[in-house]
Amino acid sequence: MNTSEAIADLLSYLEVSPSPYHAVHSSASRLLAAGFHELEPRSSWSHSDIQGRRFVRRGGALLAWDAAPNADPITAGFRIVGAHTDSPNLRIKPNPDVSSAGYRQLAVEVYGGALSNSWLDRDLGLSGRLVLRNGSIALVSVERAIARIAQLAIHLDRDVNEKGLILDKQVHLVPIVGLGTMSPGDLRDFAANAAGVKAKDVVTYDLMLHDLTQPAVLGIEDEFIVSARIDNLFSSWAATTALATRSPSLAAPKASKRRTPRPTGAVAMIALFDHEEVGSASTTGAAGPILEHVIERIIEAFDVSVDGRTRALAASTCISADMAHAVHPNYVDRHEPGHRPTPNAGPVVKVNVNQRYATDAPSAAVFAEACASAGVPMQTFVSRNNQPCGSTIGPITATRLGIDTVDVGCAMLSMHSAREMCGAYDAELLVRALTVYLA
Repeated sequence: MNTSEAIADLLSYLEVSPSPYHAVHSSASRLLAAGFHELEPRSSWSHSDIQGRRFVRRGGALLAWDAAPNADPITAGFRIVGAHTDSPNLRIKPNPDVSSAGYRQLAVEVYGGALSNSWLDRDLGLSGRLVLRNGSIALVSVERAIARIAQLAIHLDRDVNEKGLILDKQVHLVPIVGLGTMSPGDLRDFAANAAGVKAKDVVTYDLMLHDLTQPAVLGIEDEFIVSARIDNLFSSWAATTALATRSPSLAAPKASKRRTPRPTGAVAMIALFDHEEVGSASTTGAAGPILEHVIERIIEAFDVSVDGRTRALAASTCISADMAHAVHPNYVDRHEPGHRPTPNAGPVVKVNVNQRYATDAPSAAVFAEACASAGVPMQTFVSRNNQPCGSTIGPITATRLGIDTVDVGCAMLSMHSAREMCGAYDAELLVRALTVYLA
């Protein structure tokens, strides 16, 4: 995959993934096309079931791996790339149908650390999942403008440019969807119709609003990508692409009476979690047991003992792939002078001695070696001492499973905005590094 192919493929992934559930569907479709087979989490897995290219999904999370029949997780462990499918946005409340001053509106709840002002005056669509009475899930994506949060005119807020915009999340972030009066069930009926199902069959839903502006390239020389949900679908796409395009694990040779097949090494794996933006504490988040359960089932299928499980985890490594803060040309003082990542200069290793990032010297060396082997440049990010940094799935994975973990990401601007910005060339660079790591 060259640079232009990577950019086009990333833009396509971003466009068809307006919600975590659509992102999982997008990754699953790509894996299926690459020869992966889906396993049912509630079914029993035998050794043959977990061999080769497999994946499981649950809600907004997906885990996929490539295990050769004669792989040896007990000595070679797992090589894991973790990312997350969720982004800060506006989620629809259970009883969303509200009206005010002759306008039809939707009650929403702010999900994650969204930049509230970035959602003003945008054309918004609707996406998410519907749970039906038969227990099935219907994805819904309305790709037309149905909602908008109108900003107050400057004539009615004369000091806004001098004193700054102050938004009350409960009062000022209620989107307009029409004129008249909303009745209970209006949104449910609308979503059901959009999904092609009967409203009476919809029991519950997880719905959210998304910006309808299409992903695009930007800059005099097309140096940038601008889109919603770059944090962190960029990394989810890169992880999926790296695993899907690596050479498939070969079938085990027939064993002779004198010797058994030699181990082929580590199990290559990706883990795309949900709910990172709100702390990861869920059944499909990194703080939940989903990754641990899948790893245990793979190990057990190789007839590995309890002692072997611990040894396998000790032999494993994880790259926590999330986005990183690029130096901002208008706010250079907000960045540590010696650590100012820039777009298109390669992936960034993120370091925090207070363990907001899981990186340490040995885990950073694993990624540095992968970058060197792939011919990919690498950068480093550290926050200023007076500027607290965020966190990722990295420390959670390291703490829960005891796996050496390095936090990395590509440099971006406008993080947590409704529309973000990153380097276009970094897409291909990150895929190359992750592909070498997973090889």
